[in-house]
Amino acid sequence: MPLLFLDHADVESLLPMAECIEVVEGALRSLARGEAVQPLRSALWMPDRHGLLAVMPGMLGRLDGGDPVAGVKVITVMPGNHAHGEESHQGLVLLFEQERGRPLALLDATAVTAIRTAAASAVATRALAREDAGDLALLGSGTQARSHLEAMSAVRRLRRVRVWSRNPESARRFAEMGSRGPGLTPEAIEAMPSAREAVEGADLICTVTAATEPVLQGDWIAPGAHVNAVGACTPRARELDGAAVARSRLFVDRRESALAEAGDFLLARSEGAVTDDHILGELGEVLEGRIPGRQSQEEITLFKSLGIAVEDLAAGRHVYRKASGG
Repeated sequence: MPLLFLDHADVESLLPMAECIEVVEGALRSLARGEAVQPLRSALWMPDRHGLLAVMPGMLGRLDGGDPVAGVKVITVMPGNHAHGEESHQGLVLLFEQERGRPLALLDATAVTAIRTAAASAVATRALAREDAGDLALLGSGTQARSHLEAMSAVRRLRRVRVWSRNPESARRFAEMGSRGPGLTPEAIEAMPSAREAVEGADLICTVTAATEPVLQGDWIAPGAHVNAVGACTPRARELDGAAVARSRLFVDRRESALAEAGDFLLARSEGAVTDDHILGELGEVLEGRIPGRQSQEEITLFKSLGIAVEDLAAGRHVYRKASGG
């Protein structure tokens, strides 16, 4: 069978959010059971540090009837692309079957990343947020804000959505377009002039910015809130201050990755706000019932998402099976 190429539109049509949430949950459970191989990714800065190139390999065993696969996502992260109307994340996912190592598919990684990242946050929200959570704050107004609005809507009934961006016009446009989504009235989503006003009283918070310095302060977070920290993915970048991390019960997608790459955690640790023991475990371990998730209505839970290759491989395999009729 020839190598299958699936472009951005193909991936979007074959990977609806509701399906991707279940696929990503399955991948994280598989990882917790030891049925997947998830090494650290490699990342190289461009010579002038305006962006980086990341290589993310992994292997995934049988999942929901799917054959074992190996693969790699190669992606560039260029925060400055937003100023030119282009996506910050660009790249490809290459999928192989494990038995003979035959390449199966080449997929647009921009679409895969946009959908599976928000799907992972939805899995965390479903597992860790209060059942009645529905007041959502989005810090950021780009691609991940859009996909996170859809993902949060899939796992919680949203009553109110507030969005903040360092570019107020971008937040205004997001609010205008987002209010056209399913189940949201024009009054349900508002652009806010400050991050603090966006998160005041919110019980769901998603940080999806390209910030390298904190945009979310610990003393702003309401008791009982759940936070998905998504945007910062290098050791020197953070969206949360040390107090926000220290106040929260912290869960990660992969402990090894968090200890090597999660600036939100690493910088809080360097300030003495937390120690390594503050990472309670991986989300897959919560899903498998190995460690407790939320333990009270008042505690703050935090999911630090870095994005891992098994999520990409699971999403890629799901798309490949649908596209090939498997």
